[in-house]
Amino acid sequence: MRPYIITVFFLIFGLNFVHAQRFGYIDTDFILGKMPEYKKAQDEINQLSEAWEKEIKESQKKIDGMYSALQAEQVLLTEAMRKERTEAIQKKETELKDYQKKVFGFNGLFFLKKQELIKPIQDKVWDAVEKVCKENNLAIMFDKSAELVMIYTDPRHDYTDFVLDQLGYGDPNDKIKN
Repeated sequence: MRPYIITVFFLIFGLNFVHAQRFGYIDTDFILGKMPEYKKAQDEINQLSEAWEKEIKESQKKIDGMYSALQAEQVLLTEAMRKERTEAIQKKETELKDYQKKVFGFNGLFFLKKQELIKPIQDKVWDAVEKVCKENNLAIMFDKSAELVMIYTDPRHDYTDFVLDQLGYGDPNDKIKN
């Protein structure tokens, strides 16, 4: 009788502990590459970056020109005039450095614009990942393209196509089931 009670006990309470955690992985670089709105956002960010870099280079050329002019005229200038021009050049250099920090520094315009354009797309992907995880009862989802190094990946745990389908960018001819 006792073995039956132990067996029934393990059947009732032990089954809750038997469920193993399921996991999968995705490749967000591949997913984002399939999204036209991501490519459009990247192009806009690149254009802004190039425009800001061009503006900074032009300002640097002006400062270099001011410095060259000072070097050429240094013999003809009085000490007060030389000091005044040197201070003007240093002021322009400081302004340029401040502008560079404002644009490309931590929480600069570039970072904010990138966050403004990319974050909604990433949120869309994360929502799709969450739905795929819930539909497939996954406890853990890894990102193959991130810092996490995956030495071997079994294709049956790849849920990239499911996320693409959830986003509406999947291949209609692709009917892979895990």
